[in-house]
Amino acid sequence: MRRPNPIETEPLEDEIAVEAPLRPRTLDEYVGQESIRENLRVQIAAARARGDVLDHVLLYGPPGLGKTSLAHVIAHELEVGIRATAGPVLERPGDLAAILSNLERGQVFFIDEIHRLNHVVEETLYPAMEDFQLDLVVGQGPTA
Repeated sequence: MRRPNPIETEPLEDEIAVEAPLRPRTLDEYVGQESIRENLRVQIAAARARGDVLDHVLLYGPPGLGKTSLAHVIAHELEVGIRATAGPVLERPGDLAAILSNLERGQVFFIDEIHRLNHVVEETLYPAMEDFQLDLVVGQGPTA
């Protein structure tokens, strides 16, 4: 049996089979959080009207309130794909770079448990979000 890659962000087939029928797909199907849903409707409509991508969205709250589901709903509403991972999985800046460099324009990137993100990876994420570029040093010493 193949060992799972800890950086792989695609869900396993059995996870999809169990979770797919349970998760809402649209903002209308998402129960609760009415003000958040309305704000997202406006933001998504504005992004579409501009012909641009959705600005960054930070979802926070205790476990079980639907942050992951809402990220999937956002991707569905935008008609784009989603890549999801967990903060603790991103151990090095290169892990983050591998995912970011393979995202397609407009694709949703969701980091669950972002509060557990390694601080070195955090410092790589900030400029990537602000400037849409990665600054990575490859190698060590003066020739890096």
